[in-house]
Amino acid sequence: MPPPPVAPYPAPHGKTARRLEWAFLPPHLRAWIERRCGSPVVSAITQNSGFTPGFASVLVCEDGSRHFAKAASVKAQRMFADSYREEARKLAALPATVPAPRLLWHLDDDWVVLGTEYVAGRSPARPWRRPELDALLDALEQVADALTPPFADLALDSAEDDFVPLLDGWAGIRAARTDLDPAHLAQAESLAHRYTEVVGGDTLVHTDIRSDNVIIDADGRALICDWNWPVRGAAWFDSLAALIAPRGEGIDVEEVIAGRRLLRGLDPEAIDINLALYVGYFLHQCELPVPPTSPHLRDHQRWQGEVCWDWLAERRGWT
Repeated sequence: MPPPPVAPYPAPHGKTARRLEWAFLPPHLRAWIERRCGSPVVSAITQNSGFTPGFASVLVCEDGSRHFAKAASVKAQRMFADSYREEARKLAALPATVPAPRLLWHLDDDWVVLGTEYVAGRSPARPWRRPELDALLDALEQVADALTPPFADLALDSAEDDFVPLLDGWAGIRAARTDLDPAHLAQAESLAHRYTEVVGGDTLVHTDIRSDNVIIDADGRALICDWNWPVRGAAWFDSLAALIAPRGEGIDVEEVIAGRRLLRGLDPEAIDINLALYVGYFLHQCELPVPPTSPHLRDHQRWQGEVCWDWLAERRGWT
C-alpha cells in the first residue's frame, strides 16, 4: 500500500523563481542574442520554475522560431554566472545519447549566456504521476549508460569530496528539532557520516534531479536540464534522488525501487545512508535565511527534509 503524502508540497509549482526579464537585459546583450537566434525576438516567455534569479526564457522570434536562453551578469550575479559557465562546459561535452537539450551557443564576457535547443514540452505534473516518474527514471538510466565513465577532460570532483559540506548541519538539527527522538537523530547522523562507503563510483552524476530540472516532451519522454554541478559518483545516485518528491506525494517508491535496474540490487543500508545524508542537508538548509531572490527555497528544502526523514524512519522501523 503506498504511503500517504507527507504534506502538500508547499511551493507554487512553476512559480518559485524571481527572474530577470528580457526587457531588462542590456540592449547590446539583447542584440547579440537576436543575432545568434537569426531573427528579432518578438516575445520572451519567462520560465519561473527553479530557485535562481538568472534570466531564463523561451524566446519567440519574428521568423517563428523558438529558442531557450539563460543569462546572468558576471558583476551582479557572479555565483549564478559561474554556474551557467559550468553548465555550458558540461553541456558541450554531453554525447547525443544523453537525453538533454543540446547547447547551441554561449557567451562568456560581462554576461554568461547559454542558448539551447527549444524543446516543446512541460515540467512533470505535481503531485507526481507514475508514468512521468518512469519516464524520468528511464532517462536517468540512459544517462548512466552514456556517462560511465565520464569524459576525462571534464575533471569532475568526486562525490566523496563534493558532499563533505552536507554533514555540516547536524549540531543545529539536534538543537532545533526537539520534536524528533534524539536517539533516532543520533542514528541518522551516524548513518550520514558513512556516506563515503556508498556514493563513490565512475558515473557522471547530475546531483540536482527534481521536477523543475526535467522536461516531459510531446512523446512523453523525459529530458534532463540544468547540468551545473555534476560529480563523479554512483550510477544509482540520481535515480534515488528522483524518488524523494514522488514519495512525499504518495507514490510507493519501494515498489518502484524493486523494478528499476539501477536500484533493485542496491544494498538497503546504502539507501538509508543516502536518505540520512539528505536529511542532514535539507533540515539544515531550511533554517537558513530566506534569499530575497528565491522566496520559496527554504519551504522546498524543509518539505524535502521531512519527506526524507519520514522515509528513513519508516525503513528503520522508528515510530
